[in-house]
Amino acid sequence: MSSALKPLPFYVTFTAGAIAGVSEILTFYPLDVVKTRMQLERGKTSTSLLGSFRTIIREEGFGRLYRGLVPPLLLEAPKRATKFAANDFWGKTFKDLTGQPEMTRQLSIITGCSAGATESFVVVPFELVKIKLQDKSLASTYSGPLDVVRQIVRKGGILGLYAGMEATFWRHLWWNGGYFGSIFQVKTMLPKAETPQGQLLNNFVSGSVGGFVGTVLNTPYVVKSRIQGAEKLPGVIPKYNWTYPALITIFREEGPAALYKGFVPKVLRLAPGGGVLLLVVEFTLGVFRKALGPPYI
Repeated sequence: MSSALKPLPFYVTFTAGAIAGVSEILTFYPLDVVKTRMQLERGKTSTSLLGSFRTIIREEGFGRLYRGLVPPLLLEAPKRATKFAANDFWGKTFKDLTGQPEMTRQLSIITGCSAGATESFVVVPFELVKIKLQDKSLASTYSGPLDVVRQIVRKGGILGLYAGMEATFWRHLWWNGGYFGSIFQVKTMLPKAETPQGQLLNNFVSGSVGGFVGTVLNTPYVVKSRIQGAEKLPGVIPKYNWTYPALITIFREEGPAALYKGFVPKVLRLAPGGGVLLLVVEFTLGVFRKALGPPYI
């Protein structure tokens, strides 16, 4: 995107992010359900990806793969808008602070981490509701998303919706740092696109690599699902409470492989999902630029 172009209005970025996020969620959500189930498993045994799919469909029906879909769908517009708007804001801020006229690899990583940290404050309540609805052990506890919210607020107040905030912060910080940092690096390595189709391909490839790297970096934060999936009992200190002590507990009790439970479905979703996300965002922004005309194009 040329620096000579006038920045697009906020509603354009918001709409592009919303369209991209909804597209990605509808395509890959069943993998997220399986990933969450695998992360909630205790002990050293782990069900395979296909085994988890078969078990869910056989015991609970195909529709279960889309249970908990409403919160992420409602989240995607503000979440993706926040992700890309924050990345743009922090990119400009860090370039001004360092005196760099153009983005560098180091700045792209720092910018991505900052965008992820910003994004985390938006997503926590929605993630919490999603985890509660996806957990098989809580299937009879909640009748739907609004019931989850009502019960959480009744038991813990409004702040109860922010259970797992610290773990979510670290998860999004590392994912976005890996995502945006990889996109910058991969784009410098790919041949320059000479056609719109080539540009779309470059966006998909760089976004997919970014999604893969981000997933490798943040999958050990499996503890977020456990923190948000646990029921709070009065006077009882949760086994999984703070991120890094909890990671040590899982490593010690279940082995290093437990930190990557659910990695396969997660990477199968977020690697191509990252590509779809960037491709749809850039395509939608291009459509808006053409529609708005100079000085946006």
